[in-house]
Amino acid sequence: MTTENDQQPPDEVELQQAVQTEYQQLREAARFVTPERALQVLEALFFAAEKPLDLQMLAEATQFDKEILQKTLTDLQTLYAPGTRGVHLLDLGGRWQLRTDPSIGAYVRRMLQVKPMRLTRAALETLAIVAYRQPVTRPEIEDLRGVDCGAVTKALLERKLIRILGKKDEPGRPLLYGTSKEFLDLFNLRDLTQLPTLREFQELSEESRKIVEEEAPVPPVAGLTALAQDPAEAAQAMVESESALAQLESAMDQADETTKSAAAVLTPPESKPDA
Repeated sequence: MTTENDQQPPDEVELQQAVQTEYQQLREAARFVTPERALQVLEALFFAAEKPLDLQMLAEATQFDKEILQKTLTDLQTLYAPGTRGVHLLDLGGRWQLRTDPSIGAYVRRMLQVKPMRLTRAALETLAIVAYRQPVTRPEIEDLRGVDCGAVTKALLERKLIRILGKKDEPGRPLLYGTSKEFLDLFNLRDLTQLPTLREFQELSEESRKIVEEEAPVPPVAGLTALAQDPAEAAQAMVESESALAQLESAMDQADETTKSAAAVLTPPESKPDA
């Protein structure tokens, strides 16, 4: 009687046995793992991972108890807190990933010769509508933006920033769109509850307005700006100002004379008493 292993090539059988042996060794090692060793293991996993890892992925890879994993994750987040190192451990809502600190991202992009992801204004507007109004249909997006959004929606789907959630129960059965995990990852959000609220937008607007008012230059005295830019123009402005002032004084003198003449005509002279 032949077994399944007898039908497989010797190399595959040997590989399967090696994998099984390694798995058993990991399970045995997990029983005696120390906090220091657990931290080293998770640090290496996050360093090697190309995508965020959740608790289940970490448990399958390490065979560690969830309590040990949770404690180690907390220690790693403290060790790789933002602003303390060149990379930090980011919590993406039950998924974790080591990422470059944004303040030094330019150095990494230059070394890797990659360009940062840039979104057009139309893409950002469409993405914002989907994020805040999801699930939302394309006609509803176009009604808010006032323009056709077919190309933009397709581009966002290709970049996996939005996804199709289903179809709306109405005539035509239009597709419903919502944001994806990649959207959360791109904007460093654990979940949609971290999106700014309308009140925060208003406060940001007021704060921005105050900053603009504080940084705006003081309006210069008339003539000083021209003097700094062109002395000849400033001199001409001063001549024109003196001419206008002279005309104003002349007009005031004429008005004063006219008032005196009118008073003399309307007011009869006082009669002298007889001697």
